[in-house]
Amino acid sequence: MTLSIPSSEEAARAWQAPLYADLAGDLNVSFEFFPPKTEKMEEQLWSAIETLTPLAPKFVSVTYGAGGSTRERTHNTVARIAKETPLSAAAHLTCVAASKAEIDEVADAYWDAGVRHIVALRGDPPEAGTKFMPHPQGYQGAAELVEGLRKRHPFEISVAAYPETHPDASCAQSDIDNLKRKLDAGATRAITQFFFEPETFFRFRDTASAAGITADIIPGIMPVSNFAAVQRMSAMCNTDVPGWMGKLFEGLDDLPAARQLVSATLAAELCRKLYAGGVRDFHFYTLNRAELSYAICHLLGLRPANTEKTA
Repeated sequence: MTLSIPSSEEAARAWQAPLYADLAGDLNVSFEFFPPKTEKMEEQLWSAIETLTPLAPKFVSVTYGAGGSTRERTHNTVARIAKETPLSAAAHLTCVAASKAEIDEVADAYWDAGVRHIVALRGDPPEAGTKFMPHPQGYQGAAELVEGLRKRHPFEISVAAYPETHPDASCAQSDIDNLKRKLDAGATRAITQFFFEPETFFRFRDTASAAGITADIIPGIMPVSNFAAVQRMSAMCNTDVPGWMGKLFEGLDDLPAARQLVSATLAAELCRKLYAGGVRDFHFYTLNRAELSYAICHLLGLRPANTEKTA
């Protein structure tokens, strides 16, 4: 019996090598955290940062609550990362419920704290299920926010991209057009909403390229530690959850360790296929936990680096 081996060079390596042993670790990673609400959550966050720092991420970002609800906690967390770690800290900033003057004040505070990277977002309404309404004296959306930040300070700016179309977009083309406006306004890169199948990213990247977008588009990776929670988040952001994924998590509700193993396997396999397609930058939504993201990076060949802060 003749065995048919995949013909492409990358596929052949994947076929011949034991698991992920052939990966060179030639990739850039970044990690996203959210500002903690309690002392216990604060400890968990800093434990995750301590664990992931040796992987020398390109940057780490801290989210900004709907309507600016976590403004002070976000600022304090980002400022502390910038001050106490060797990491490049990026602060999320949104247009919701704030005038241009108020957003400029927040941006100035970040600049004064040594933060040089902003993740500029339109943002979600303060109340779930309601429509976004720009502040009467505020920015109308992320493209305007990027333009305003650029005029204020020479920030590095990342923006969001939606491989399966933003829920508020009238169609996929209008969403791509909006992404191009954000990048043309001065953003450095786009980071995608999470997705679960590699074809979703590759189709989106091809569509963006055909629209004249040349900036880097970084895939956002969400390791699934709680399947029910991810289903809820996916419904809110228009992300498809494939049926096969639900089957793989069946019966694991009361087995957290088994869920972790399944989650790491799925996310690592997604990243492996993205890597095979030429992707070398990955952004991980950590949910303030390090284990899954660290394990996936390890499987991809990334190893701790010397990250001592230099003067």
